[in-house]
Amino acid sequence: MTNLKNDLNEPENREKVLGDLLDLLKRKNIDIADIGDVSRVSIYQSLTKNEEGEAEIHDLAAIQFSPTWDSGPKWPVIQQGPAIKLPVKKTRALKKSKFKKCVVIPDAQIGYYRGHDGALEPTHDESAIKIVLDLIRYVEPNVVICVGDNLDLPEMGKYLTTPAYQKTTQAAIDRASLLCAELRDAAPYAKISWLAGNHEERMPKYLLNNAVAAYGLRKGNMPQSWPVLTVPYLCRMDDYKVEYRPGYPASDYWINEKLRIIHGDRVKSSGSTAHIYLNNEKTSVIYGHIHRIETAFKTREDFDGPRTIMAASPGCLARIDGVVPSTKSGVDLDGRPIVRYENWQQGIGIVTYEDSGDHKFSYEVVPIYNGWGMYRGTEFVAN
Repeated sequence: MTNLKNDLNEPENREKVLGDLLDLLKRKNIDIADIGDVSRVSIYQSLTKNEEGEAEIHDLAAIQFSPTWDSGPKWPVIQQGPAIKLPVKKTRALKKSKFKKCVVIPDAQIGYYRGHDGALEPTHDESAIKIVLDLIRYVEPNVVICVGDNLDLPEMGKYLTTPAYQKTTQAAIDRASLLCAELRDAAPYAKISWLAGNHEERMPKYLLNNAVAAYGLRKGNMPQSWPVLTVPYLCRMDDYKVEYRPGYPASDYWINEKLRIIHGDRVKSSGSTAHIYLNNEKTSVIYGHIHRIETAFKTREDFDGPRTIMAASPGCLARIDGVVPSTKSGVDLDGRPIVRYENWQQGIGIVTYEDSGDHKFSYEVVPIYNGWGMYRGTEFVAN
């Protein structure tokens, strides 16, 4: 047998070995672009006998490598939102009163798309969010409830996502993390709760459909922590003492025994969604999901006399000009949204309530028009 390694000093032999390696990759249907680090190349000879019993020498080559994906994806993995250090505030008691206050924050649909210059454009309305934060500081509520869909997460939805909306999830996570910090800063002593909506539910569904091995993964030796690929973990809700209530559509929050807050799963395009809830609910309910301001009441005759319940939606904090992907929105040939105003209204709900006795409550909605709102004679304007 010849010394194959010594023969590699000859250019024609080196070319033959390389050709054999390429043939090997082709036979195994391995794309050369998928090869990462090459750890070993083996060249050797084997001896066999043909049908006539004569010896035949075969030059063989083998390659040992790791695939390009072995070291992780090339695209940026979604990380937690930024850690924000809030200013230290002196603790003080809230105003004592028989009645308490709750601010109800509807669907913000936090997200982004890329404009023609490549810059990120928000699908949420920053001016509306600014007014909400100012109102919270003014009202000094005991409770702040986000009804859900604060995140849009179009990349994880079941609908086609154009390139303009792709690779924007990290920016949305960062902005939602900032919102948690802003809410805590505006209401340092309030209970803040965030209900899961159908858009937050996109993340676990996406994992179950595309990366089930990543579903439920937690930090090592932290079994009670949030799974790392979840909204409450990525948005650092524990850092800002924001309670997250998963489980859409079952998640809810009872303000008192007569008023419940949900995200909602009903939509009546041709009329008032509120009447659907009035016909199905036994108590008053505030809901989101539809992005429209609605309030309706229904009185039923009971054994003790009349019994009146309410169903109300405070609207949304999303932009209403068609940039939020929906069944009625459209895009140009570059995949960027076309202006088309939805039948949506921006607003915020404020509830004055008692959590004992008769559990009375009074609901008010503050509509927001182009960065302007008014609550009990006080104007709120976004700069």
